[in-house]
Amino acid sequence: MDRQALAEFLRRRREALRPGDLGLPEGARRRAPGLRREEVASLATMSTDYYTRLEQRRGPQPSPYMLGELARALRLTAHERAYLFRVAGHSPPEAAATTGHVAPALLRVLDRLADTPALILSDLGETLVQNRLAAALFGDRSGHTGLARSEVYRWFTDPAEREHYPVEDRDRQSRAQVANLRAAYGSMGPRSRAGELVRALRAASSEFAELWERHEVAQRFADHKTLIHPELGPIELDCEVLFTEDQSQALLVLTAAPRSEAEEKLRLLAVLGHERFPSAAT
Repeated sequence: MDRQALAEFLRRRREALRPGDLGLPEGARRRAPGLRREEVASLATMSTDYYTRLEQRRGPQPSPYMLGELARALRLTAHERAYLFRVAGHSPPEAAATTGHVAPALLRVLDRLADTPALILSDLGETLVQNRLAAALFGDRSGHTGLARSEVYRWFTDPAEREHYPVEDRDRQSRAQVANLRAAYGSMGPRSRAGELVRALRAASSEFAELWERHEVAQRFADHKTLIHPELGPIELDCEVLFTEDQSQALLVLTAAPRSEAEEKLRLLAVLGHERFPSAAT
């Protein structure tokens, strides 16, 4: 572990960011450029003292998980993230295992979406990050682990996952989930995590196994859908999607028609928050 290189890199990347880059208020006059240490620590879900010690070259060696959180908080590119892992004394994650790293360009867009639900998904349907309104609409998805991180896995193994959709729309959603996974499987191959998901789901769900044999292939696309909230009831929303260049991550933005009942429900959703949703089991 190169403590000096790590400390300098973290400080330089922190100073290169502005609060507005992350959707944070500029606040009072700042004496130094960039983000404050406590802001980076909060974004990376770690204590300010822990982060400060890293910048002062006296902290412990960060775990790969902590490095991933720092890379996300500092909006690092894939190359910058690999460098961060190396100077911290870890091998950079393999390309196939980097789904926890969110594309900085998508994060910059998400940071500016405070008044409508938005989330970033991997090509396996793993929620990488969601804003406050998306958590209020779908529940906090950050606690899922293992195969359950993928929404397609939860769709076919956890009945509660389907409660977000009207009964009459669930068959269509099942086909879309399988078609999305088929696209990822074709890109990643049978020995990938996509292949692992397919094998697990064919064993766990006869519905999935039947749909898998149809060989339908698609990726997430613009859609009009009705979602069910336990307190507000049905909410009609338009879903727009922005992909990364390699199609491995997608930003989903859910919007309501102006002056519609759904727009009013989104305003109420912002007030209700997601207190009624328990965190996902670990």
